[in-house]
Amino acid sequence: MIKPWEAFEKYAEEYDAWYEKYKPEYESELLALRTFLPNNPGNLKTLEIGAGTGRFAAPLGFRYGLEPARAMAEIAEKRGIQTVFGVAEYLPFKKQSFDLILIVAALSLFTDPAQALREVSVVLKPGGKIIIGILDRNSLHGDFYESGKKEGKFSYEARFLSAAEVSGWLIDLGFEEIKVCQTLYMQPEKIEHTELPQKGSGTGSFAVISARKPVNNRPS
Repeated sequence: MIKPWEAFEKYAEEYDAWYEKYKPEYESELLALRTFLPNNPGNLKTLEIGAGTGRFAAPLGFRYGLEPARAMAEIAEKRGIQTVFGVAEYLPFKKQSFDLILIVAALSLFTDPAQALREVSVVLKPGGKIIIGILDRNSLHGDFYESGKKEGKFSYEARFLSAAEVSGWLIDLGFEEIKVCQTLYMQPEKIEHTELPQKGSGTGSFAVISARKPVNNRPS
């Protein structure tokens, strides 16, 4: 059985270079993620799950990263991310370890994304926050990404999700204060400038979902 991260292991440098090639798209995604970022992430215990090469964790001020592909993790380490090897469905951390958890684009690659979010609810502290960035299947350009994934080295195994689907999982786990914003209103090669995020989802192909774990969370 082919592991979903094997392409990332083999083509880590090519993956990382994508962000330079499509810099306006990358910067638009960072701006949307910052919409829900606390003012003081450096003072919190932070983790990105599926940290890749640290392209999001580093500029957003995250300290730790979980990554199954060693070639990717090596690049993330050079960007100052303390990387732990592992998979999202079985997080190798103690209960209530983190104040803030980030998942960007990786949720669609997890073997069981709902289980991964259950794990997040365990390792997140009461009152802690999760921020998730996805390529929204139900957006205007969702079909563009879906149709192209068979030709893509990194998206072949992806099962693209919708903002509503991810929000539903979070609600089922007892998360509160669920908020959504979006960006990327054109196809990647047509984006020439950083795009401003807007509330909601359905127009922009990149959706960001934010949610908070209640202080008195029900048993998972």
